[in-house]
Amino acid sequence: MAGTQQGLHTFARLGVIARLPAMSDTPIVLCVGGHDPTGGAGIQADIETVRALGGRAITIVTALTVQDTRNVSAIDPVSTPTFRATLATLLADIRPDAVKIGLLAGCDQVDLLAASLAGLDVPVVLDPVLAAGGGFGFGNADIIRCIRDRLLPRTTLATPNREEARRLTGEHEPARAATALLDLGAGAVLLTGADEAGGDEVENQLWLPGPTSSQFRWPLLPGVYHGSGCTLASACAVSLGRGMAPEVAVTEAQTFTHQALTRATAPGHGQFLPTR
Repeated sequence: MAGTQQGLHTFARLGVIARLPAMSDTPIVLCVGGHDPTGGAGIQADIETVRALGGRAITIVTALTVQDTRNVSAIDPVSTPTFRATLATLLADIRPDAVKIGLLAGCDQVDLLAASLAGLDVPVVLDPVLAAGGGFGFGNADIIRCIRDRLLPRTTLATPNREEARRLTGEHEPARAATALLDLGAGAVLLTGADEAGGDEVENQLWLPGPTSSQFRWPLLPGVYHGSGCTLASACAVSLGRGMAPEVAVTEAQTFTHQALTRATAPGHGQFLPTR
């Protein structure tokens, strides 16, 4: 192990690590993902997170969803012509400092996005949304294959939970799955553990080429939360867009996400929504 960090204490220690040259004091983050009408996850979560951390979010919606705070019941992908035109028009006008990718609704979207990323020399954070917290499945075998083959090689940081890492790699053991993601081209992997947390702690692991890993342990909060993964990935994108090294970016992002979850509320009859 490269080292073990303990929750909020890590933030203070890693804060002294030298940062890379800053791209922007107000980083522009291109957020690509689905629309969640509850505001807990998806594009709205991305916008709230980026804004709260002092960045500016520009967005491309991949799909409309029918969902509440309990689960998703339907998904309506944005048409390929609309997705293509929105992506081309937006990037012709505004150059982002980082890209955050969430829900993708088809291989055509993956292919168009991957082609656009080829012309952008900016950090890319991939949050592979393959299932909703209530169990609704987003990722079929074709999309998983396209993400693995086309997007992972262009990814600076992937932030899957353990089940998503297994589905992307076919590896059951978390360390082997993280290593496989690195072998597939991801620059770094933050493997989150809230979906399989036991006891009174959540353990996340940052894997870097080598591979080496660092552990982060956080108190397991009561309740079930909707949008924590979107919040974490978007916060990582803001920090990477400022030029921070991955180790520092993921530490700051976890601190922000933990604070958002401790202030979460339950406006509906299902999961708690983060207050960002």
